[in-house]
Order: sequence, then C-alpha cells, then structure tokens
Amino acid sequence: RYHTTFRPAPTPEIQARLRQNPRDKEENIEKRVEIYYRNVKELEDFYEDACYVNADQDPYVVFEFIESCIVKPLPCKK
Repeated sequence: RYHTTFRPAPTPEIQARLRQNPRDKEENIEKRVEIYYRNVKELEDFYEDACYVNADQDPYVVFEFIESCIVKPLPCKK
C-alpha cells in the first residue's frame, strides 16, 4: 500500500496505476468526522468506565497503560 505523503509509489509508472479508495475522498471523510462528533457525547456517557488512551506513544507504553486500567483500574472522577 502507498500513501501520497508518507509512503509514495517508488516510480511514476506505478503511481499512474494507483487509484484512491472512494471512502477516502475528502467529502466522505468530512461526513464521517461530522457523524463522530455528533455521537461522541452519547458514547462517552454510555461507556462511563472507559479509559482514555493517548495512542500517540510507544506501543509498549500504550500496552502498559491499558493493562494497568484492566488489572488495577485508576480512580476516576465521578
């Protein structure tokens, strides 16, 4: 798989054969983001015991955090 910014096709010939997934067009992404923001509050209320994970970290750190939430849950504000 290729990405136009992060992993472009190695040659112009390959790039010419590539097609974009219709689900990844800008208007479809905007619609999905809008639906997400419309529903996120209800999901937060429904899953009140959920842990918030900062997944923009080393995978080991993320795993350790999730494991700590499962084994010994952190106290949360009520």
